[in-house]
Parts: sequence; structure tokens; C-alpha cells
Amino acid sequence: MSVIVGGGLSHAAPSPARLGLHRASLASRIASAAVADRYARGMPAIRPSRLPRPHRPRRLSRPRRGEATGAPRIVVVGDLVLDVVLAPAEPIVIGTDVAGRVSIVQGGSAATTARWLARLGAHSSMIAAVGRDSAGRALVKAMEADHVTMRVVRVAGATTGRIGVLVESGGERSFVTDRGAALQLGANDLKAAWFVDADLLHLTVYSLLGVPLHDSGLRAIQLARASGASVSLDLASIGPLLAGGRRAARDLIAEIAPDVLFATAAEAEALLGGHALSELLAYAKVAVVKRGPKGATILARTDAEPVRFEVATARLAAADTTGAGDAFDAGFLAAWLDSRAGGRSLPASLHRAAMAGHRAAGRQLSTPRPELTLG
Repeated sequence: MSVIVGGGLSHAAPSPARLGLHRASLASRIASAAVADRYARGMPAIRPSRLPRPHRPRRLSRPRRGEATGAPRIVVVGDLVLDVVLAPAEPIVIGTDVAGRVSIVQGGSAATTARWLARLGAHSSMIAAVGRDSAGRALVKAMEADHVTMRVVRVAGATTGRIGVLVESGGERSFVTDRGAALQLGANDLKAAWFVDADLLHLTVYSLLGVPLHDSGLRAIQLARASGASVSLDLASIGPLLAGGRRAARDLIAEIAPDVLFATAAEAEALLGGHALSELLAYAKVAVVKRGPKGATILARTDAEPVRFEVATARLAAADTTGAGDAFDAGFLAAWLDSRAGGRSLPASLHRAAMAGHRAAGRQLSTPRPELTLG
């Protein structure tokens, strides 16, 4: 077993696993510090009985030294919604009003990851469904301003999804969800051309719950793997994840067999039912357990013993932690693909990716989310 703490490595590297096409360095594009757990939002039950068996991604050779490469190409499938954020300046009193701040900003776990991937230099594209309304147009425009290539399905008769976010003084959040058009992305809406030359497909468990979203998520995985892309999955939320029971959740993840699995400590515990974190490697080659200000636990399968280590992060005070976990995913994936393309060892690549994830999360926490202009 290998242990890596903070910035130190104590293991001679095993031969690296191969993930996706090989891309050039992004290290200079990733900055700042800290990470926080992701938000939890309700969704319909899991329906694992309809899962097809995923294709095994093709193995790709590493580029020769000096050969020109480009930035990694990552496709994100999921929710693009409005967040209506309510941040009272004092404790709420039932039956009266209090002063505070109300803002309308871009929301959606997948959308936040897609934006940060683009900001960090990756070729980021997003597949999502919005309504034929001003909110949908504003959200797409904001994503494109961050250089995300948008593949948008505009759903007639449905409003763009919106989520009410109540932020307490300590940063704790509560949600009221109305996902609207975000739930209407169908399998037939997806085009194989959107996945050509992709290195990786990223999606959250939200994209595998309910009909027709469940089927579109599975179809995206099929198309991505048919093109040779790897797959990463974020468990996203305990409630939706376990809506159909722990066994159904485990069966779903086992069928997907993601190359990289992201979870918070609470999500991992809920999935495993108290078993050791190493059990996550039964579902994925690499598992990342996000612990907010306590850092992250990284686990990976190798040809010999599994690799496990902890990466610490500096604590960063934040009034609203929304999106920090999604930004972590972006930083991790961008640096992971870059490191493997550069020929770094498995432990070194994982350590570098985790540190990049923390930095991206820190930027999310320290950067005010811009107000959307609707119209």
C-alpha cells in the first residue's frame, strides 16, 4: 500500500493506467486553494433494471516524446438550471421578513463542472435540456461566454429548471428543486458526433435518475465508450442516490463501471453501508472521496496492491459552498488526463490531480457567482 500525505510521495510508481487521449499541460491554468462538499438535491428513484452492459473503452498509446498534443476533450452531460439564492443577513423569523441578499445565478452540478473545465483550459462541451424561455437563453449564453461548447435541447412546454437555495450564516444550505426541462433530455436527443474524439465523459448521478433522463445518461455512456472515452461519475447526493435502495444504487454503479468515481464522505458511507472505503474500488478504477476542508482520500486499483493516500487542503472560509465539489471534479479531471498524457506515474498523477481539484474548488469558493441577466 502506498501512502501520500500533502505533497510527499512514499511509493515507487507502478506502471500507469491508460486514460483517454493524451493532452498537453494544463498545470499553469489551475490556481487557488480549498474544497467543500457538494450540495444535495432530491430526484426520482433509480431504475437499474434497464441498464445495458457498458462497452470497454479502447486502449490508446501514449504520444512519443516531443509529439504535439492538445488540451483534453471532456463531454459533460447533466443539469443546467437557475439558482435563486436567498442569503438572509440575520436569522429568519417565521411570519415576517428579514434583510438579506437575493441573487439569480447559473446553477447545476454538471454545468459548474463544465464551466470550470473550460476555465482550466480543457475543451469542454455540455449536453443539457432547457426550456424555450429567457432563462434558458441566458444560461446558454453564460456558458458560452466561458467557452463551453453547448449541445442544448430546447424543450417546448417546459420551463428551464430552477432551484431555490437558502444559505444560512454558517454556509449551510437547503434547497427547493424544480428541475423542469432539465429532466426532459431523452436518449434520442443525443448525437454520436458529440462524443467523437472525446477523452472523457463526466456525469452526475442526477443524469441517471428518472425517465427519460435515466435512458439518456446510459446512452451517453454507450456513445462515449464507443468512441474510446473514459467515464467519470459523481454520486452527487445521498437522497437521490438511495431513493431506490442501497442495492439498486450499487447495481447501477457496478453496471456503469466508471473509470473515476467521485463521492463525498457521507455519500461513500451511504453507498457502502459502513464498509471500508477500499470497497469503492469494486466499482471504479479510481475513487475520490471529497472531505471538504479536511481534504480528500484517493484510492486506485493497480496490478499489485491498491494505492490509497490522503491529500490535505487549507481551510477557506466561505459564505456559500455551492459548486465547490463540482469545481473539484473539474480540476481533478483536467490534471489527471494531463498527467497521464505526460507519462507521470499513477501515484504522482493522482496526487497532482487531487491538488488541482482543491485549487479549483478554492477558486469557486472565493469567486462571487455573477448575476444572470434575464431577458
